[in-house]
Amino acid sequence: MLYAIIAEDIKDSLDKRLAARPAHLERLQQLQDEGRLVLAGPHPAIDAEDPGAAGFSGSLIVAEFASLELAQQWTNNDPYQAAGVYARVTVKPFKKVFPSGVS
Repeated sequence: MLYAIIAEDIKDSLDKRLAARPAHLERLQQLQDEGRLVLAGPHPAIDAEDPGAAGFSGSLIVAEFASLELAQQWTNNDPYQAAGVYARVTVKPFKKVFPSGVS
C-alpha cells in the first residue's frame, strides 16, 4: 500500500538539512531502485523553486510499504529525523487516483 510521509521542519533547518541530505537521498534512491517511490521532495519556505537561504518548511514522500508500521519504522530511521530537521512527521495511508496511467 502507498503511504504519505508529511514532515514539517523546525525553524531554520537549512544547515541541518544540508548536512544530512546525502544520507537522506541515498535512502530515497534505494526506494526508487526498488520501484516503491512515487514521489519525494521538499516544500520551499518561500514561493520559489530555489528558496536559497530561506530554506524549506518540510517534505513530502509518497512510497509503497507493506504496512503502516513499516512505513513509520522507515520514517523513524530517516537521517533528517536523526539530524533534528523535522519538528513533526505524519505517516498515513495514501490512495493514488491521478495520474491513473490508463488511457
